[in-house]
Amino acid sequence: MTLPSTYPDRNCSLARTLEVVGERWTLLIVRDAFYGVRRFGDLATQLGIPRAVLTNRLKLLVREGVLTRDDDGAGTVEYLLTDKGTALWPIVRAMMAWGDAFYSPAGAKRDLRHDRDGGLLDHDGRCEQCGAAAPVPEIRIEPGPGYQAGDSSLDPVSAMLSGSRRLLEPIAIPSTRQADERGGGTDAGR
Repeated sequence: MTLPSTYPDRNCSLARTLEVVGERWTLLIVRDAFYGVRRFGDLATQLGIPRAVLTNRLKLLVREGVLTRDDDGAGTVEYLLTDKGTALWPIVRAMMAWGDAFYSPAGAKRDLRHDRDGGLLDHDGRCEQCGAAAPVPEIRIEPGPGYQAGDSSLDPVSAMLSGSRRLLEPIAIPSTRQADERGGGTDAGR
């Protein structure tokens, strides 16, 4: 359910933004899209989100132009961030930093590095090594000092996300559950 519009003529950009990304699960879907999770089944497994909720959130994000739905015609459906979706990165990064500051006493759960030179990124996304503002495709995310490893029997997507990887780099897991993804992925885009 979207927020009711209580502002005449929608004169509040924050309220309009929350109508798109403010529902439960939505920013976590966007976060996982930055992490490279693209398939319906992988998003459902990774987030533990009810499939009907995921379907609704993906439809909204596609309709609003935050994600695109890519169907290769062979039954594989992937959701990718658009330029509009990628523009959400500073918000996602700021919320991660806020969560680390107030809810992670051992330090950042994830460190962000400039992939080009390995320098840590500050809270504004600038590389401490070269001083450049790192564009999203040049950001590497890796476990930070506050990261707590899960159990050793992680699903393949979780296992890949627990290591170091570039943002937007697709998770490449050979699919043994293609029928599951076809069903979920197809429903989510309609």
